This record gives sequence, structure tokens and C-alpha cells, in this order.
Amino acid sequence: MKPVDIFKALGNDTRLQILEWLKEPEKHFSPQPEEVSDFQQAGVCVTQFHKKLNVTQSTASQHLTVLLRAGLVTAKRHGRWTYYKRNEEAFHQLKEMIEHDV
Repeated sequence: MKPVDIFKALGNDTRLQILEWLKEPEKHFSPQPEEVSDFQQAGVCVTQFHKKLNVTQSTASQHLTVLLRAGLVTAKRHGRWTYYKRNEEAFHQLKEMIEHDV
């Protein structure tokens, strides 16, 4: 985790909104297919983000890629779709970094 990448990722309202939604995905997203219905286990499909954000799938994917490179989300492929969830360990490490290094 590079601090510059993390703060760059956090410096965008859309990405902050994505991270907020991923705290409690079951409250913010429509049900998914049965094999990936557990948001906490599987994550949220990229198509859900593009619909909720009202942007193209490409734009949603770009935001998610920035968050992924910063280590703030994890990604997992299920078939042809990619599912994202928050990397809670990264947020813990960020908190520690801010408390001790900044």
C-alpha cells in the first residue's frame, strides 16, 4: 500500500461513495445470482456499480481499478464477471499508518 495511491483513490467523491456502499452492500445493491448472493463472501458485481452510479461499465471499472490498485478493495472473478468487496485489513492498516506516521 502506497500512501500516495491510497489518498489519490480517496480523493474522488465517486470512489468514496463506492467504498461507503461496500460497507453494507446488502443495503445498497440488488440481489445477485444465487451462486454469488452473499455480498460479504462474493462481493458486488461491477454491473451493479455501473447501474447505481449511472455511468458506463467502463467508467465504473476504472474507478474500481483505482481502488484495487490502492489495495482498498479486492476483486474476484466468477465466470465472466468481476466482484468487488472492501479490503477491511487495508483500512485497518491505513488507520494505523495515520495514527503513527502522519
